[in-house]
This record gives sequence, C-alpha cells and structure tokens, in this order.
Amino acid sequence: MDVVILVAIPLALLAGLAMAWFARESSVAEARRERDAVAQRLALAEAARAVAEARGEELPPLRLLLNEVRDERDAAQRALAAATQVAERVAGLEAELAAERARVAELAAAKAGFERGEAERVQAHAAQIAQLKEYEARLEARFGDLAGKALETAQTSFLKRAEERFAQAGKEGEDKIKLLLTPVESTLKRYDEKLEKIEKDRVGSYGELREAVAQLTQGNDIVRRETARLTNVLRSSPKARGRWGEEQLRNILEAAQLSENVDFTLQSSISDGDKQLRPDCVINLPGGRCIVIDVKCPLVHFEQAFDEEDEERRSALLLQHASAMKAYAADLGRKGYWRQFDLSPDFVIMFIPGEHFLSAAAERAPDLIESAFNNGVIVASTINMLALAKVMAGMWRQEHLAEQAKEIADVGKELYRRLATMGGHVEKLGRNLNQATGAYNSFVGSLESQVMTQARRFEALKVETGGKTIELLPMVETTVRPLAKLAPAGPADDVDAQAAE
Repeated sequence: MDVVILVAIPLALLAGLAMAWFARESSVAEARRERDAVAQRLALAEAARAVAEARGEELPPLRLLLNEVRDERDAAQRALAAATQVAERVAGLEAELAAERARVAELAAAKAGFERGEAERVQAHAAQIAQLKEYEARLEARFGDLAGKALETAQTSFLKRAEERFAQAGKEGEDKIKLLLTPVESTLKRYDEKLEKIEKDRVGSYGELREAVAQLTQGNDIVRRETARLTNVLRSSPKARGRWGEEQLRNILEAAQLSENVDFTLQSSISDGDKQLRPDCVINLPGGRCIVIDVKCPLVHFEQAFDEEDEERRSALLLQHASAMKAYAADLGRKGYWRQFDLSPDFVIMFIPGEHFLSAAAERAPDLIESAFNNGVIVASTINMLALAKVMAGMWRQEHLAEQAKEIADVGKELYRRLATMGGHVEKLGRNLNQATGAYNSFVGSLESQVMTQARRFEALKVETGGKTIELLPMVETTVRPLAKLAPAGPADDVDAQAAE
C-alpha cells in the first residue's frame, strides 16, 4: 500500500506538471498568434494609410477616410501594445516554467530509484506526452488556419470598404469641382456678353467720335473764316474796334455780377464846357462815386505784326505798337475824364482787350505802365479788369449789407419803442388785476361774515330750501407776476444780458 502511494504521488505530480506545461504552452502560442495577427493588421493599416495619404494629396475629401484609417491604425497599435504586454507576461510564465522544470528534475532525481521498476509506466507516460504533443500540433495548425482565414476576411473587408470610400469620395470631389466651376462658367459667359456689348459700344463711339471730329474740323473752318472777317473789320473801322472792346468789357463786368445801366453805363455823354465827351464806360460806385474806363486802345500795328512774316519788319511794327499805346495813354490823361465827375478818383482806366496786346507793348516799352500812371491812366488787361470788377461788385455788396444793417437797426428801434409801450399797458393791466383780486377777497370776507351767517339761520329754523346748500366762496391768493424784463434797464440787467450772450 505504501509503495502504491509512493508511486501515485510522483505520477500525480508529473500529470499536474504536464497539464500546467501544456496550458502555458497553449497560452504562449495563442499570445504569439495574436501578436502576429496584430502585426499583420498593423502592416495592412500602414499600407492603407500610405495609399490614403497618396490619394489625399490629390483629393482633399479623402482626408476624412484617412483619419478613419489612422484611427484603425492607432487601435491596431494599442492591440499590439496589449499583445506585447501578453508576451511579457508569457516570458514571466516561461521563467516560472523553467523553475518548475528544475523542480521536476529534482523530483526526477529523487525518484530515480522508482523509475527502474516503472518502465512500463514511463513508456505509457511517454506515449501520453507524444499524444499531447500531437494534440498541440493539431491545435496550432487549427488556430493558424482560423487566424489566416480571419485575417484574410478582415483584409478583404477592409480593402472593399476602402475602395467604396475612395469611390464615394472621388464622386463627391467631382461633384464639388463641378459645383465650383459652375459659377466660373456663368461668370465667363457674362464676361463674353459684356465684351460683345463693349465692342459694339466702342464701334458706335468710334463712329460718333469720327463724326464729332468732322464737325469740329468744320467748326474750326467756320471760326477761321469768321476770325479773318472780324480781323478785316477791326482793321478797316475804328468804330468796330471800339464796339469789340466794349463787348469784351461788358462780358467781364457781367461776369463780375455787375448789371448794365445799374452798376455801369456804356457810351454816356458828358459836357466839358464847349465840347462833349463820350467815355466808353462809367462804373458807378457806392456813395455817388464813379470810375471812367476807355476801351479804344490802338491795335493796328500789332495786327500788322501778327500777319508779317519778315522778322525785322515784325519787330519794327511791335515797336510802333508800344509807342502807339504809350502815346494813347498820354492823350487819354490829357482829356481828364475824372474832372467831369465830382466824386471820381483822379485817374481813368485804359482797358486792353487781350493779355498778348499788353505783354507785347510792355516788352518793347518797359516804362509803359509807369508812364501811363504818371498821366493819371491805369492800364488794365482782361485779367486785371476782372479783378477790379469783382472788387467793385464787393463794394456794392458791402453797401447793400450796410443799408440792410441800418434798416435792421431802425426796425429794432421801432420794435423796442412798441415793446416799451406794450409793457406799460401790461403793467397797468397787472395793477388792475391785483386791485380786482383785492376787491374780490374783500367781497368774499364781507359775504362770509355778514351775509352767510345770517343765511345759515334758515337751516337751523328747518326752512325748506329745495335741497340746495350755500357753498363757501374760495379766496384768491394768487397775485399777478410783474414783468421785470420790461422794466428800465439798469447796470445789473446789462451784466445779465452780457452773460446770456
């Protein structure tokens, strides 16, 4: 019996160790298979990620799918980390297994004496071990087949899903591109229509421009002929030249907002003893003053010089033009137009209807303006005349403003006088109202004290009054407010008025 127990104990230990070793070897193999499967899935995920990134560069909508692939890659990496942890645990189990094997070796050495008589048991045990190894090989093959099929199925499903996503993303990208190009196409069509319209307008405008140029050329010819005719008229008739100067002067004065026959007079006649003088223009100024303007300056030599082709002859004619201007200014000063007007300044204005006339004469005779001024003549070209006319118009505006201010002052004085009269009436009315208020209060007091007390005795005597009672009459306590602003102004009122301003 003791021998059987001693033999059974080692057998039980060996069986337990065999079962533990088989279980641990199975766990290790399964962990390795899971790790290999995770590694393969990771490789597939990396390949899919590379493909997704390559396509993502071409088509931005695939970035969403790429993110999903990256999520699956991260999940695979986490699974790989878990498998690594399992492998580490397997390494620990292998160390424990080595320790157990060492203990088995010790037990085997201890039971060496028993193994001699236990050959059949050892052979049987070896047969069981071989059978267990066969089972292990079968299990490994079975698990390998299952893992391969699962990986192949997952790979096929993943590739199919990726292709579907890529196709969907490509279609969406194509639709989006078409949607983006539709406004561009419509805009290009509008541009084409506008370009056609602009081209039509350009052709029409070019025709109108050509017609306008033809009309302008025709107008220039007409102006040239009229200018030649006007030049001939001015050369042949001094009166016509004077009328042309008057017309120029009228345009300048009217441009300065001066009115003919109101602010200025043309061709007025004045008497100088035994002869009549006819100044070309007299401008009226405020206060009864006036200024005389002459417009008949000589221009014949300048016109001849303008038509002359010979340079020496032209220079000689321009010198004659300057001399004629200077002589005419001296003769104009001797006439003394200003003496015929009481309030006229002691000079007359010689109007030259063109800047080129004056510049040509002043260039040949630099003392022209000074010499004319010494003779009581102010030389004025068109620009200077316009400035003088605006100054005169400003004087009239100031005169009108002064008249309006005087009229406003007169109206203010009359208004103040009438307000003072009205203030007296209002003050008298206030006194009468106060007197009426005092008389009313006296009447009410007398009525209350003398009449009402006697009348209320009827009520005490039960006399029929028809349901009516005698009401109390109110006293008037309000007084009339005095009109302080209509009182005579004193120093304090002046200070208040200044502060208000």
